[in-house]
Amino acid sequence: MSLAAKRLLPLLDRVLVQRAEAITKTKGGIVIPEKAQAKVLQATVVAVGPGARNKNGDHIPPAVKVGDSVLLPEFGGTKVELADDNKEYHLFRESDILAKIE
Repeated sequence: MSLAAKRLLPLLDRVLVQRAEAITKTKGGIVIPEKAQAKVLQATVVAVGPGARNKNGDHIPPAVKVGDSVLLPEFGGTKVELADDNKEYHLFRESDILAKIE
């Protein structure tokens, strides 16, 4: 994990993820053009907020933790580019994440 991602701490039930790399070449060596590449729906959790609050003000702990592999929806999330590195991250609410991959 980069230093820039360590400094970015999501609030409440937000989760910062880094999408997996898209497959750009087949096993046979054929290069797949960008327009034909499928959108990658798998990601790795980079940072997690402390969790949402219930009616009493208590924190509800998040179901995912740093390092988990998750399945994302096709659309949604906020794209985040940090100045220190040229990596692209996405910020999602925990409730928007579809599943945890084990």
